[in-house]
Amino acid sequence: MSVTTTTHLNFRGQAQAALEFYQSVFGGELVALTYGQAHAAQRPEEADQIMWGEVRSEDGFHVMAYDVPVSLAHDPGTDPVFVSVRGQDDEEIRGYWSALAEGATIKAPLAPAAWSPLYGMLTDRFGVTWVMDVAAAFAG
Repeated sequence: MSVTTTTHLNFRGQAQAALEFYQSVFGGELVALTYGQAHAAQRPEEADQIMWGEVRSEDGFHVMAYDVPVSLAHDPGTDPVFVSVRGQDDEEIRGYWSALAEGATIKAPLAPAAWSPLYGMLTDRFGVTWVMDVAAAFAG
């Protein structure tokens, strides 16, 4: 038996745009179902919003997202979750960073760190905080 975990992001009307953006950064397939397609829209303005969606790439990237209905409370808070992307290749991480950094707030520039040859943190234009680094052996 095995278990995997997947980051699930909650939005208010931005899930489709966020999933499309993450697909443009990481590649892979985007699959999404709207509340209208599922015949589950509680309000007409929510019919085109995402009830369930994901981006999954062959490289192992996987993120899920949905739009929280107006009938439910939604407070994204301040950094309630970080999405961590760890790779083996500097150039791959730099490529993801460059794409995610468009319109983002940089919290820690992508640079060498004591624990990694390359580390950075940013909050993207959708309010999601990403931690990017190149894996290194623990020397502790």
